[in-house]
Amino acid sequence: MSTALLVSARTILRGPVTDRIDDGAVLSVDGTITAVGRRAEVEAAAPPGTVHHDHPDATLLPGLVDGHVHLALEPGRDPFRAAREDDDATLEAAMRRAAATLLGAGVTTVRDLGDRGYLALRVRDAIAAGTVPGPRVLAAGAPLTPPGGHCHVLGGVVDGPVEIAERIAEHAAAGVDLIKVMASGGQSTTGGATMWESQFDRAELALVVEEAARHGLRVAAHAHGTQSITDAVAAGVATVEHCTWMNGPGTSDQRPEVVADMAGRGIVACTGSSADWRRLGALIGDDERAFALMSRVRGLAEAGVRVVPGTDAGLSPFDALPAALGRHRDFGFSAAEILDMATSGAADALGLGAVTGRLAPGLAADLLVVDGDPVDELDRLTDVRMVVAAGRVAA
Repeated sequence: MSTALLVSARTILRGPVTDRIDDGAVLSVDGTITAVGRRAEVEAAAPPGTVHHDHPDATLLPGLVDGHVHLALEPGRDPFRAAREDDDATLEAAMRRAAATLLGAGVTTVRDLGDRGYLALRVRDAIAAGTVPGPRVLAAGAPLTPPGGHCHVLGGVVDGPVEIAERIAEHAAAGVDLIKVMASGGQSTTGGATMWESQFDRAELALVVEEAARHGLRVAAHAHGTQSITDAVAAGVATVEHCTWMNGPGTSDQRPEVVADMAGRGIVACTGSSADWRRLGALIGDDERAFALMSRVRGLAEAGVRVVPGTDAGLSPFDALPAALGRHRDFGFSAAEILDMATSGAADALGLGAVTGRLAPGLAADLLVVDGDPVDELDRLTDVRMVVAAGRVAA
């Protein structure tokens, strides 16, 4: 028996947000949108037994996309504690709770860019089956990293070309959606490479891309250092995570020719941070440098690089995306640009434009209802009234 859902609101933002419908509605059947338009027209198309949710003072828009999360981590002083110490059942239960928190914040699609033991794939499949609440998950499994490298505790250690190929084949056989490689070090792994130091050279990164492509998979490269970004772009990765252009402690070197190459080849930059430059400024004692570091996304976008928001949830809170989007206003983005970046733009950039990101017939019924109008007041994204993921009402 099919399940039909009709959600109506004062304003519909179909995606992009300039495509507005006043007094509109969205109809879905079995999780797929079948009609979008004026309320009266959509109601007339609804089959008998349709469940109707009306929000006369609210805005209905596509669900949000968080391009960079870690369900297996936990916010706090030691984000890897659970991944190090908990058994699979305990860790998976925590990951399911994290997924539910993301969904409650209006996030209906995420990329999980590093878990342990393929647990994110189990969470992904449970969500897809409708047995647990959560957003659509694209899962990478344990990220590829050298011995003692960034996030080695997750289990993706590789040493040399043979192990790179073997690990990618193992990931593909397990059913991952993409490959994650730690091209540079990171700040949360003790004893490993610094954030600006490369962990793989250009030839090794090219091999990662080649082997991933052999299995029909794209590559996301964690890259803070300028050289690691340069090498990842030359290797042809699909996305550069963080993309902070660091070349030493407190220094950076964004290379215009590499940015132009990213734009020309369609390589995406995913922010991979909470965008809270003021908090970063307090941590490093330098607001000006923190703002410059975090606002790099504006320059990338102006140069033609597609930017996808990502919170690094697990290191940051799992409900951080709406507030993180609001902070993009400090970097010169308009509310409309930010909303498009987090919905239709992100879906297109991550290869999901034919699945989600817009409100159109044939796409998944991933819906977010918020009070007021977020185009006028972006902070309304935190005033969540209803979330629908693949046609299932979550909040």
